[in-house]
Amino acid sequence: MGGNNIVGNYRKAHYRKRNGERLSASEYKSKRKREITLHFILLLAALLLCLFGTLTLIKKVKNRDKKADPTDTPNQELTIIGTITEKEKEEAEEEKNPLLKKSDDASAFFEGYDIKLEDNTASIVSEDMVSSYALLVDVDNGKVIASKDGNKKINPASMTKILTLLVAVEHIDNLDDTFEMTQEIGNYVYSNDCMCVGLKVGDKQTIKDLLYGTILPSGADAAMCLAQYVAGSQEEFVKLMNQKLDELGLSDTAHFTNCIGIYDDDHYCTLMDMAMILKAAEENELCHEVLNARSYVTSPTSEHPEGITISNWFLRRIEDKDTNGEVTGAKTGFVNQSGCCSASYMISNEGHHYICVTADAFSVWKCIEDHVRLYTAYTTEVKKAEVKNDNPL
Repeated sequence: MGGNNIVGNYRKAHYRKRNGERLSASEYKSKRKREITLHFILLLAALLLCLFGTLTLIKKVKNRDKKADPTDTPNQELTIIGTITEKEKEEAEEEKNPLLKKSDDASAFFEGYDIKLEDNTASIVSEDMVSSYALLVDVDNGKVIASKDGNKKINPASMTKILTLLVAVEHIDNLDDTFEMTQEIGNYVYSNDCMCVGLKVGDKQTIKDLLYGTILPSGADAAMCLAQYVAGSQEEFVKLMNQKLDELGLSDTAHFTNCIGIYDDDHYCTLMDMAMILKAAEENELCHEVLNARSYVTSPTSEHPEGITISNWFLRRIEDKDTNGEVTGAKTGFVNQSGCCSASYMISNEGHHYICVTADAFSVWKCIEDHVRLYTAYTTEVKKAEVKNDNPL
């Protein structure tokens, strides 16, 4: 009974007007058309709403999966790195640690540390050259100008300390920090008969003192203090040195076992390697300043309350010689197996930059004379032209 009333009411709503009058056929068709159109619009709107909701859900799932996918991280990092220039990276490093600032001379140097002996590299054959090994490199273009077994492995002796200086500078950030000389370091340098600054057990020196002490008097005590300060031990510091050799691309022909230059069968490099180590050091502003210093006064010590005056005697001895320029950086070395050796950096009168490395001379003076001889023979524009036709040495 109730069901019939509902159907009756439904039909009445569709077939009659509000006042109860029956709809005509045309009125009924018009009303049904409006109803069907409205229902279609509502259905279409519902379908669109469902589609939009589905697409939104799919997008959220994809974004969530993308963030969770670790394989996307390298691509994002590569994109970021690709927008940073090498200069910007260097500036960021320098801002983080001012001791990494590039020297002014570095802007003139060739990129990288890869040099080779070419067919046009002059062979040094003159009997005037005392050193058994010799090399001259134009660091503006990376050309080896002249060589005398420059690609043979030698023991670099105290030239090793150029790399010690560079590695230390790259791992410190406070030149005013101090380190106290220890008995262990004293025993080590004494037992190996090393050159020293003259530090005694308990003497405190600034890190800046130790940098200059490592180079100017070739102080093994200062170098060992630096190694201990930076890495905790010489062994750990040597790992950093060999990592730097690998970074420079020299590890195939160079390997160091100590930070001083003590002779060891497994402690070696070529003159070409040493030239590139010196180039890397000259590219760093602080290393450049240390290598260029003629003299320096350390902080007070127990025996020297006014400090110890130390000097770079290679630079002092060569400064009055005619080298066609100015030698502005140098480090000497000596062990019996490599004789007197040295690596020096010169800026010519024409404004070009050169590095000279020699080894196995029988005296310091003969070593210096060989550097003078190489610079004067090959670095003037006239001499460069002559080399093409006649080897001056």
